[in-house]
Amino acid sequence: MANFRDILNYFRPYWSLSIFSIAATSIYEIIDLVVPYAIGQILNVLSNQPLDKPLQRAIATISNLTNNPVNKPLELGVLLSLIFLVTVLRAPTQPWLTNWFHWDIALRARRDQNQKAIEKILTLPVEFYDENNPGRIAGRIARGVSNHTWTYPEIAGQLIPKLFRVLGIFVFIWFVDWRIAVLYLISFVIILSFTLRKLQRLIWHDNRMDKYMEDTESRTSEIITNIKTVKAFATEAKELQRQKRRLARELTVTEYRIHKGYVKLNTWQKTVIQFCVFIVLGLTLVETVKGPISLGHFIMTLTLSSMAYAELEPISILAEIFARRYPSMVRFHEFLKLPLGVDANNLLEEGKTSDNSYKFTGKVEFSHVSFGYESERPVLQDINLLIEPYQTVALVGRSGSGKSTLVKLLLRYFEPQQGQILIDGYDIRTLAVGGYRRRLAIVHQEVDVFNGTLLDNLMYGSPDASFEQVEEACKISRLDEVVQHLPQGYYTVVGERGVRLSGGQRQRLGIARALLTEPDVLIFDEATSSLDYESERSIQLAMRSILGTRTTIIIAHRLSTVREANKIVVLDKGKIVEIGSHDELLRHEGIYRRLHSLQETGELVS
Repeated sequence: MANFRDILNYFRPYWSLSIFSIAATSIYEIIDLVVPYAIGQILNVLSNQPLDKPLQRAIATISNLTNNPVNKPLELGVLLSLIFLVTVLRAPTQPWLTNWFHWDIALRARRDQNQKAIEKILTLPVEFYDENNPGRIAGRIARGVSNHTWTYPEIAGQLIPKLFRVLGIFVFIWFVDWRIAVLYLISFVIILSFTLRKLQRLIWHDNRMDKYMEDTESRTSEIITNIKTVKAFATEAKELQRQKRRLARELTVTEYRIHKGYVKLNTWQKTVIQFCVFIVLGLTLVETVKGPISLGHFIMTLTLSSMAYAELEPISILAEIFARRYPSMVRFHEFLKLPLGVDANNLLEEGKTSDNSYKFTGKVEFSHVSFGYESERPVLQDINLLIEPYQTVALVGRSGSGKSTLVKLLLRYFEPQQGQILIDGYDIRTLAVGGYRRRLAIVHQEVDVFNGTLLDNLMYGSPDASFEQVEEACKISRLDEVVQHLPQGYYTVVGERGVRLSGGQRQRLGIARALLTEPDVLIFDEATSSLDYESERSIQLAMRSILGTRTTIIIAHRLSTVREANKIVVLDKGKIVEIGSHDELLRHEGIYRRLHSLQETGELVS
């Protein structure tokens, strides 16, 4: 769990600058108190009352140095000079010693933490993205970083210096009358303590509100991503009603729990503050009439106490703002603390070096491999499989039989709980993850496409490839047939998630992109299962031209895709139950023949 310490550590690299800028701002806040003090002393001069003894000694020293007699003009001149010094002369230095550093620290920390968030995104385990919506993740990061950025200048530049200002006021009043100072301090602490206690309850509501907002944003993101499905099933009204209910829930919590709570707290504060100001006024007036307090001290005490109580409102507002932002900041740190994937160790560091490159023949061996996403529910059990170099192996079986899991283990998205996976005799766990994966390539059922040009997407995994290599890969994957019909050819922008390309065109793009990396092992994961017959036929022709050029692993539901494989591996309930060629398995009275018969029947019916 994240806590307040994590929020402080957000700015840890800049603590020395923070201490300097907070100290400078606090000093300026305390220097401001010299003005009402000097004005009070001016009133004493004008009303023929004595100045404070420290001030009298200072004026006497100036009189000796300048050979001027101690009189009203000299006293007023010294007091005016003091006001000039703490107002006019300090004006050009204050923004640079305070505001500049507050925002400089906040903006630098924003850069650092965004970088950490991106690193976390790149190193989280694959299953995290199966369970969490992209909109929810992006929203959590954006709100967390934004609230940190805006909160720091307010806390470091206003809240903390204002607290020092309040302490400075206490010291000034103490020298006038300690009883009034103690009364002022006690009342201030009581009001502030009550405020903070109430804010704790409001933070709880804000935390709940933050989760509600994440749910709403997550669903909105899903609607945008799946808008075609929404429209196809005519569920616009249903989705609208669902979001309306969520927005109404947000309004209820915001209006009647959070906002109402802050208004009630503010009402109590204002009432108590005005009462305290009135009490200080009465006590100071009584002491002034009796004589112990001069007219100048009366004005100074009243002015400073009013200033102090006036600071309670901005302090409370800043505390309120911090309370509202606190949940999202904590949730950001909870995100940063999520456990990394087993493949993440040194993965980013490996990408910075070029000394972890490999070259394999493509011989892959699964030796007594067992694995389960949950230890008590195995998905794969004692898998033994040898794939020779340049061999084409197909993995078939019912849904949930473990085909895709086997490939995920090969790609090191997960580690087997028992057994080992070897490539050219090397245990893949002993190899650098980045270098190892760069020798493999996979074409998924849904090819991921970035919002950029076709050429950018083709060269994503091999940025140093020549244009001739790109054209050759497109020719093999039959993507060249598509390119010539695009308005800007290879420089056509394909849109978010490749929306300007059909499913078959995206599959061809995926094959060409994989070929450009010149992998030693090429994997097709359900590459044709969601395509129409014509697109499937084109992809099959492209795949056929690749077979034998490298080790190829094909996962397929449609058995027509795997007829030409050297070896077909049939999995059932996490175990290998049959191995052989297409003809051999058809002669065998087993699962493969049964699946083949069902598909043949389905094809005839259709």
